[in-house]
Amino acid sequence: MIHICKSSNNGIAHLVAIALWMAFTATAYAQSSTVCNDDGTVTFYYTNPGAKDVQVDVQFAGRQPMTRGADGVWSATLGPAAPDMYPYCFVVDGVSVMDPLCPQYFPNEGFKNSLLEIPAKTGMLAHDIKDVPHGQVEYIHYYSQSLGGTNNAIVYLPPSYYKQGNVEQYPVFYLISGTTDTEEVYYKVGRMNYILDNLVAEGKAKEMIIVLPYGNPTKLLPTPPQGMGFGMDVFGKDLVGDLMPYVESHYRTINDSDHRAIGGFSRGGNQGLSCGLMNLDKFSYLCSYSSFTSTTLPGVYDNASETNSKIHLFWLGVGTDDFLYGTARDYMEFLDKKGIRSVKEYTHDKFGHTWMNAKYFLDITLRLLFNPEAAEEAMKNGQPALAATGNEQAFTPGVMARLFPRPIISPDFGTDGITFRMKAPEAKEVLLQTELHDKPLAMQKDEDGVWSITLTEHTTDVFKYCFLIDDTQVADPSNMYLSPDRGFKYSVCNSPANPNSLTAMGDIPHGKVCYDLNRHTATYVPPVFQEHKPVLIHLIPGSDDTLESWFKVGGADAIADKLLAEGKTKPCILSTSVDLESKWDEIYTLRASDYKTWPDRRKALEQLLISMNK
Repeated sequence: MIHICKSSNNGIAHLVAIALWMAFTATAYAQSSTVCNDDGTVTFYYTNPGAKDVQVDVQFAGRQPMTRGADGVWSATLGPAAPDMYPYCFVVDGVSVMDPLCPQYFPNEGFKNSLLEIPAKTGMLAHDIKDVPHGQVEYIHYYSQSLGGTNNAIVYLPPSYYKQGNVEQYPVFYLISGTTDTEEVYYKVGRMNYILDNLVAEGKAKEMIIVLPYGNPTKLLPTPPQGMGFGMDVFGKDLVGDLMPYVESHYRTINDSDHRAIGGFSRGGNQGLSCGLMNLDKFSYLCSYSSFTSTTLPGVYDNASETNSKIHLFWLGVGTDDFLYGTARDYMEFLDKKGIRSVKEYTHDKFGHTWMNAKYFLDITLRLLFNPEAAEEAMKNGQPALAATGNEQAFTPGVMARLFPRPIISPDFGTDGITFRMKAPEAKEVLLQTELHDKPLAMQKDEDGVWSITLTEHTTDVFKYCFLIDDTQVADPSNMYLSPDRGFKYSVCNSPANPNSLTAMGDIPHGKVCYDLNRHTATYVPPVFQEHKPVLIHLIPGSDDTLESWFKVGGADAIADKLLAEGKTKPCILSTSVDLESKWDEIYTLRASDYKTWPDRRKALEQLLISMNK
């Protein structure tokens, strides 16, 4: 999901891609904050007359100053840059701000960046949205015995999966994002679905199911269990013991090691390698993108012949300019010395530890997965690790501390209320703005430059909020939950004390939310159907909402799951699609615009669902 630059030099294929994407997001703007110029540079615009200093921070150029115009519009032209997708943000008087005109964003537990796409002038890129059959993306919830709570994942199904009469079973690739990434990143930034759609349409890859786990699941729980790290810890136990059984019982999968793959980017690559190597009876395709794993996994490295016999593909890629390159190279060399076969790929031009590399590596490996002949040919041609030069970047505790400083907890759900915090040492005033209060609320600054406020009301509501830092709207950088609005992206406060919170539900059946990329709709399907046709509830987004809003903020799927489990409603379909209305006899319509706030909308949906059971 990317902000595509306006440009005067796009071909028909790019116009098709842009049309498809705008239809999916249902978002269009009369003005744009980015313009791709014919010489490969990009001009950024940001309107904020009251700001004293504004910079733009984009992955291909770093942080660069912007110039203020007489009309209060700041601008900067940077580049040229290669066609690709790049995270960026504006730094306003020292505070990072997402682009309020960009509809797409980088899902992350911490930083908040918008997304820019620079299209190719000729040809198309691997991740482009082409006019080919598209698969379906489904958001699932499942109860994890390993966690003692509910976890999330995303499942991509190939274009043929739901074709009428199709009973085919499919191989499965478990693909994990990096540190601080959510399960959405390989979808919304990595574009795994479009890369695979394009390869399958060209006959260059096998159809498969891709599952995107959440790599930091204990963050979802009020009291995280001990032992969260890499591999066969809480994450690995959840993946093998809970997520895989769920996937294999709810989808048509081929359940043997020859038809399972696992891999990921950064931390996800570490988790994927560790989990895969410790479960070679379950996985025979292993992929590491910009990562490495432990050299002390028991029973793995000291019997090369047995290990090699169980692996169809052991693929490792890293950029030589990646801060993990030194450690990743050492791991490659370790495998060589142990006699473990592997394929190694290096890049030099994708800005190191970035999602440009992650997409590039994915495009290469998808062509090899579940294709034993192609995988074996790649393994035979695998080269030794590059020789050490002594100048490699190393992953040290200092690097770890710089990349992942001690976090600020916000919102912080305590017994005395909800505390919101924002670090802005240079700000003169910071206010909390919520949809539940008519006026912004003043926050107090401590000696460390952290502003805070505690709310003792609305502690079980789900609501949108942001900070006003010297009159500039800023999403909470410590909150991973963003409202998928068309314009400015508010943060979402969702207390675990909310009775409809997933963390409060316990072990109940869950439906799924299906994003149909051909029809550009979002639809909730309940966990079970009764014999008669279920009721349809048509959910109409508000003027500033997208098709995700009723589920990401409204929690429509979680509310329906809970009421179904309690026997307070009957199975129903919840959908943003107008086309479905002609296929149902019993239809209800719920318009977001009829209600002022999301708590009001959620309450209206709950009351409607309960009324259907009477």
